Amino acid sequence: MTAVRTCLWFDGRIEEAAELYVSLVPGSRIVSIERYPEGHPFPGGPEGGDALTVDLELAGVPYQLLNGGPMFPPTEAASIVVTVDGQEEVDRLWDALVADGGEESQCGWCKDRFGVSWQVVPQQLVDLMRGPHAQAVTQAMLSMRKLDVARLEAAAR
Repeated sequence: MTAVRTCLWFDGRIEEAAELYVSLVPGSRIVSIERYPEGHPFPGGPEGGDALTVDLELAGVPYQLLNGGPMFPPTEAASIVVTVDGQEEVDRLWDALVADGGEESQCGWCKDRFGVSWQVVPQQLVDLMRGPHAQAVTQAMLSMRKLDVARLEAAAR
């Protein structure tokens, strides 16, 4: 059997990240946790008993979090895009992601406290981008950090 999943590299705290992610995205779960063996050969890195990998599903999509140390820090080049329905869900997810040390960016992008990039996209934006006012909607989106459904809809009028 062939299986494909995205692996995100962390420098510790992967169980905390996995618990946050599955709590935020409905239909998500932690599938398994593998641990470093006692006395593993990586001095100065994770310790025996620390999580090596956490396999999880976010809304049914498989991911693996790897506690691999600081050699490859998170980058915006790998990110998670979540499409939600409505401003209430945009606000809920966005606020949780930027809390406790996360940071806002542009066009619905943000980083969580672990440095992982996310884009929180309302389904309404997807629908508006398929309409006749896509250029005006795009211009409105480019002026935003967290996406504002009412402003996007106003741009389409």
